[in-house]
Amino acid sequence: MENTAFSIEYKPRTGSEAMCEALLDEGVEYLFGYPGGAIMPFYDALPDYPLKHVLVRHEQAAAHAADGYARATGRVGVLVATSGPGATNIVTGLATAQMDSVPLVAITGQVGRPAMGKDSFQETNVMGMTLPFTKHSFLVEDPDELYPTMRRAFEIARSGRPGPVLVDVPKDVQFAACNDNGYRRLREVPQPAAGPALEAAAALLRKAKRPLILAGHGVILSGAEKELRLLAERTGTPVVTTLLGISAFPDDHPLYIGWPGMHGAASVNRAIDKSDLLFAVGMRFDDRITGAVDKFARNAQVVHIDVDPSELGKVIRPTVGIAADAKLALRGIAGCFEDAEDREDNRAEWRAEIAKSQEPEKKREDEARGEYGPIRIMDAIKATAGEEMRLVTDVGQHQMWAAQFFEFTKYNSHITSGGLGTMGFALPAAVGVAFAYPDEPVWVVAGDGGFQMNIQELATIRDFGLNIKVAILNNGYLGMVRQWQQFFHNRRYSETPISGPRYEDLAASYGLSGRTVREGDDVEAAIRWAQETPGCVILDFHIDPEANVFPMIPSGMSVNEMIEESGAAYGGA
Repeated sequence: MENTAFSIEYKPRTGSEAMCEALLDEGVEYLFGYPGGAIMPFYDALPDYPLKHVLVRHEQAAAHAADGYARATGRVGVLVATSGPGATNIVTGLATAQMDSVPLVAITGQVGRPAMGKDSFQETNVMGMTLPFTKHSFLVEDPDELYPTMRRAFEIARSGRPGPVLVDVPKDVQFAACNDNGYRRLREVPQPAAGPALEAAAALLRKAKRPLILAGHGVILSGAEKELRLLAERTGTPVVTTLLGISAFPDDHPLYIGWPGMHGAASVNRAIDKSDLLFAVGMRFDDRITGAVDKFARNAQVVHIDVDPSELGKVIRPTVGIAADAKLALRGIAGCFEDAEDREDNRAEWRAEIAKSQEPEKKREDEARGEYGPIRIMDAIKATAGEEMRLVTDVGQHQMWAAQFFEFTKYNSHITSGGLGTMGFALPAAVGVAFAYPDEPVWVVAGDGGFQMNIQELATIRDFGLNIKVAILNNGYLGMVRQWQQFFHNRRYSETPISGPRYEDLAASYGLSGRTVREGDDVEAAIRWAQETPGCVILDFHIDPEANVFPMIPSGMSVNEMIEESGAAYGGA
């Protein structure tokens, strides 16, 4: 009897399958993307894997959605785009993440290797184009290197100072058979939790009479909120946050005094000007905070803690500079204040002086609370949505009003574009936040200008039934630009008046709910209705077209040149 041979056909793993397996091995749950020709093999493999893909309506929105997801969770956000215009559309999102140190992995398709360098259809030099806006970029031309490169991209994105990493994959590499070629995990050297620099920082803090802790986004990125609070409470030191550091420390804590800078509280700017020690952690002394650098905190010694050594001395020369993770550094310094004699409160007078300077601001805010406008809107959202809500803001006047008047008591509940100041950020970023926390209220506060930049993502929100509430502060202008034109260009409002749709009708066209709110309407009732209505709701608040954000420090000026609401400069130190 003739023997019958039985064989099983072996199908080598393709590059696309290796990419999917790498994503699974990194614990990825959601991808935000938009398919196209050069990334089609990856999308062909995707349905065979338990990865959840969110189809956005524009590639820039994919980047912002992945960004919002990453900021909300602390995990690496993932976005996917095709070659050419698909890849060029994500650049703004990558730059936004790079400026704010947000970990992303961007996967782009590329034309096949034989077609590269020949101006082929939808070919762009994505790696060259994105190098200035990424922490690292890869072009993977060897199929066997695809899996380990994907894994390394995640490690680079989240290690040290986080940031976006791009992986550009030619179409034929996605089709090709490949081996994983091993996986070589990057070796990270742990940052020291003790040492002479930490002891020197603690000594300066112990000696200071008028210290301030200045906490930035790095505190949130490292999950150092408990260590920050411990150090502040053990030393009795008032806490200031940067714009991106808002919600790293609860607003209702007695040691929290606000945020500084161009549109920060006047009392906070004055406190920095009078301080004898700035204890800066996880922040980079952005020009919107310092104003004129030579006039910034002139009487203060500076402790600067940042995971990125290049930030130490880049803008402000520190007395003590510490290149370390915020969590480990704060833990080590707080440990120097365990003894009762070190914890004696000798800063009550300093805190009382700051509190006294805050009284005029609080009085003005209280007087405005009953009026129709931004403060009342922010108060109503907070009161209605509750402690568990997360607020995503766009860029402009409304962003400043939200930061000034919304009380952030939940950790990492404030998400915004800081360094790049990207209009159009909020709506797609809220998509990522909503996927990260589907059971928590997510509110968007946007201007009528920025909201229209990625308005198409209402379709994404509708398709996935996301419970995102939107408050548009509609003044019929590009408000922040108009404000600058008012103060510095003799009210020459060149190209800042802007029109838009009837947002109530727009919402209906997407199958969503909407309402227009004007002065005299019940603001609180409108917000309660939005909160109680299932799904996405748009509230179009028509506000004073010439409402301004105060205080305001003109670009390049100092704290002593702040503009009051009356138009006069704040005087004196």
